Amino acid sequence: ADPCSSNPCKNGGRCEAKGRDFSCVCPKPYAGTTCEKVKDMCPSKSCRTGDCLITLTPPYFRCSCKHPYKTPNCKHASKQCSPNPCKNGGTCRRHRNRSKFTCDCPVPFRGRFCEIKPTDCYKEDSSGYRGRVNQAVNGHTCLHWNSHRLLDSSFNAFMEDADSYGIGDHNFCRNPDGDEKPWCYIRKNNEVDWEFCDVSPCSETGEELEVRHLAAVKESPRDPPESNQMFQTCGKPEVHGALKRIHGGAKTTAGKHPWMASLQMKNAHGSQHFCGGVLIKSCWVLTAGHCIINTENSSKIQVALGKQNLKKREAQEQIFDVEQTIVHNKYNEENDVPHNDIALIKLKPVDGHCALETKYVKTSCLPDDIFEPGTNCFISGWGQTETDEQPHQLLDANVKLISQKKCSDSEVHGNRLDRTMFCAGRLKKGGVDSCQGDSGGPLTCVKNGTSYVYGLVSWGEGCGLKNKPGVYTQVTEFLHWIETKIQPESRS
Repeated sequence: ADPCSSNPCKNGGRCEAKGRDFSCVCPKPYAGTTCEKVKDMCPSKSCRTGDCLITLTPPYFRCSCKHPYKTPNCKHASKQCSPNPCKNGGTCRRHRNRSKFTCDCPVPFRGRFCEIKPTDCYKEDSSGYRGRVNQAVNGHTCLHWNSHRLLDSSFNAFMEDADSYGIGDHNFCRNPDGDEKPWCYIRKNNEVDWEFCDVSPCSETGEELEVRHLAAVKESPRDPPESNQMFQTCGKPEVHGALKRIHGGAKTTAGKHPWMASLQMKNAHGSQHFCGGVLIKSCWVLTAGHCIINTENSSKIQVALGKQNLKKREAQEQIFDVEQTIVHNKYNEENDVPHNDIALIKLKPVDGHCALETKYVKTSCLPDDIFEPGTNCFISGWGQTETDEQPHQLLDANVKLISQKKCSDSEVHGNRLDRTMFCAGRLKKGGVDSCQGDSGGPLTCVKNGTSYVYGLVSWGEGCGLKNKPGVYTQVTEFLHWIETKIQPESRS
């Protein structure tokens, strides 16, 4: 039988019979046994500051240049603001660096070039999104789907049925795998990563967006009031270290998470860190119920605030004994999953006071609102976990909030989740997980520059496994409980 009779060669490849076998002569830019792959046709350093894109016509590549750099090779730049690159009446502002500029956009337009209109939104099933947003929520510009960097990625312009997913020679956000919302690939530290896009759901009409935008401009965040002079504001660190997201977390700068508490068990040799917690009032620390439930004697616990390195005595640390522990009255465990996993620790005053506010010791705010799935939040801790050695330096990492629907998928955590829990992490690839935090430690989300303790590290399966993100106690479900427990002590 002629091995070429069914023409096994794809993409216009020519089949040549070689006895019982065959080989394919592939047209550019295709390669592979059956011409199924696209070859990287980009000459080294051909696009300078831009990105090299693969095309199906000679010379099989072209450069995508960042404004104000110009094609064909992104080597030369025009003036940033002449002609004006900002659309829809936007004003171009030059920066000192000759390639940098900002577009000041009139309401309700947004985007790097004021190109995003309020009508550019995604419907409930965002896999049908065909808009023109090309910016990730963190401000990165999306890579083109035909970028040479994406040839080995699961989704690119040359995948089967790319057209049906709206993927092609462009860098607009899409949702080919049915995720929470449209996303795109980005280039981060010279590596390919992915990020959700800065695109709104259509339920927010243009009018609502405009009103919300104006309100955000007019209103500066107000700080929750505190009764005493200390801790009058919450959730405002004085130190802002750069967050490097790496597997295992990154060492943080002292004072970057000033509400972080280390719960320590006293022993003959001093003390041993066993769980994390978060300072929410001068005398009160919030933690997970499972950290406290089996501790018969609270006098054996001490709480360390302001810590960075657990192996050292540090000038900024504040250490307290515990006056009282309160585990939620409906705390219970089913199949190793803790429910209503929350507890309060009351600190024992020293010289008539509990925690003193410093650059290294501050309170985190309790949340007053829901943060949407896809929001980037922070976990921090000394990494005390079941399968890992404990580092002595405070680590942090950032994680994305995942919707209940996704998290309750049978391949993720199934029906083990209830409404007092949520999960966060990365589904597409494992890695960063609450293994970088501590049991009981905080997951904090930022709104208007203020940090809110949105979750407490509760449980998970293994560490950083794909499709097994960490599970957190949903603090918003327990605000009334927290208030009733600390109310009599509101002055502390």
